[in-house]
Amino acid sequence: MFKRLALAAAVLTAFTLHAQAATELTVYTALEPEQLEAYKSAFEKANPDVEIKWVRDSTGIVTAKLLAEKDRPQADAVWGLAASSLAILDQQGMLESYAPADLGKIGVHYRDAANPPAWVGMDVWAATICYNTVEGAKQGLTRPTSWQDLTKPEYKGKIVMPNPASSGTGFLDVSAWLQTFGDKQGWAYMDALHENIGQYVHSGSKPCKLAASGEFPIGISFEYPAVQLKRQGAPLDIVLPKEGLGWEIEATGIIKGTPHAAAAKKLADFSASPAAMQLYKENFAVLAQPGIAQPQAELPADYEQHLIKNDFAWASKNRDSILAEWRKRYDGKSEKVAQK
Repeated sequence: MFKRLALAAAVLTAFTLHAQAATELTVYTALEPEQLEAYKSAFEKANPDVEIKWVRDSTGIVTAKLLAEKDRPQADAVWGLAASSLAILDQQGMLESYAPADLGKIGVHYRDAANPPAWVGMDVWAATICYNTVEGAKQGLTRPTSWQDLTKPEYKGKIVMPNPASSGTGFLDVSAWLQTFGDKQGWAYMDALHENIGQYVHSGSKPCKLAASGEFPIGISFEYPAVQLKRQGAPLDIVLPKEGLGWEIEATGIIKGTPHAAAAKKLADFSASPAAMQLYKENFAVLAQPGIAQPQAELPADYEQHLIKNDFAWASKNRDSILAEWRKRYDGKSEKVAQK
């Protein structure tokens, strides 16, 4: 009996010492909530001396939080935030440049061009229209095939999209329209689209979820929730507008001055590794490491060819002025944020 108690005490002591030795890494993210546990578990299994503490919100809110904390950073690293947001942090001198062990395997278009880079990509997400076929039929709507279609009078009040000030998906939409149509015609397009918008919401995935539930027949969103909801049986058509898709890179970076630099570098190494890419490929059809992604049955095989030529430097540089103009024109239809 004594031996058993002594063994149990020894095991407990060892566990306690391990728990005390583990570095708690505060990681800011805009990853979808259902992805967090799998990513955290895989990283901690590979790095048992580090424990992730997630701080999760939508892209715009995470970006604003990081910028507000510039002089007193609270995050150690970022894992899963828009590259355009990380570019802004880099411009503010907030990122620690670092070359992950597998950097050579990352596509040149999916990482910061500097050497060593300030951020490294994970995967791509792109704009998608989620169209509820059942509600569309009930309401006598035609299936849209283009961005321009969404300005037709028949869709008045029937479209929901993300607010670009709080959602990375919303911002990639606005940025892409301005790049695709040009500044003057881009704003003219959004003026016309605004007439048909029922609400701007503070999440990139929420418009697709609202379309899936039938609350709105059309949601401007991105492909990840569209694919997941369709697999769950939602009556959705995933529409890739013929003008092309705005897109973003989910990326990882290290916050400059973190007291846990060694642990943050382990996170950056893991995020760019083939093991992490195996996680990402479950959710996305385009990855930062070529040759790993597999076609998703819900998306066309040439999905990557639908992505527009995206100027991330321009988007980052002009983000504040674009959002100021957007708020002035359209913020009246934004979802109200609950007061705490």
